Amino acid sequence: MTIKIAQPIIEYNAAQHLEDKVICETLANEITKNLPEAENKIWHRHPVWFLDGNPIAGYHKLKAGVRLMFWSGADFDEDALSERGKKFKDASITYTSAQEISLKDLKRWLTKAREIQWDYKNIVKRKGKLVRLK
Repeated sequence: MTIKIAQPIIEYNAAQHLEDKVICETLANEITKNLPEAENKIWHRHPVWFLDGNPIAGYHKLKAGVRLMFWSGADFDEDALSERGKKFKDASITYTSAQEISLKDLKRWLTKAREIQWDYKNIVKRKGKLVRLK
């Protein structure tokens, strides 16, 4: 299977420095491999993967490292995704080294990301109210 990563994401990753670049490339390859049906693009200046127009997973470079976020991750019941959003159902983890990435955990989280989704795509239409999909 050929992994198809959008050119702007490849450029985003290439613009990172040293270890952050390795982290970004690893995340992009693994997310795309495990969610091959997902559309991927730069959204709000960060790489994000979408299923049926709904944001599922993405990452961005912060001062502290590279933050991997799952839009519905608060419902994954995963202790490692300990950084929780205050307003929505997101959860994330920040990496400072590619060695910190557990491919086994990442694959499990991506499986959950496909199965557990809140409808962010229609949040504006619903005036900020999130509805669980599936």
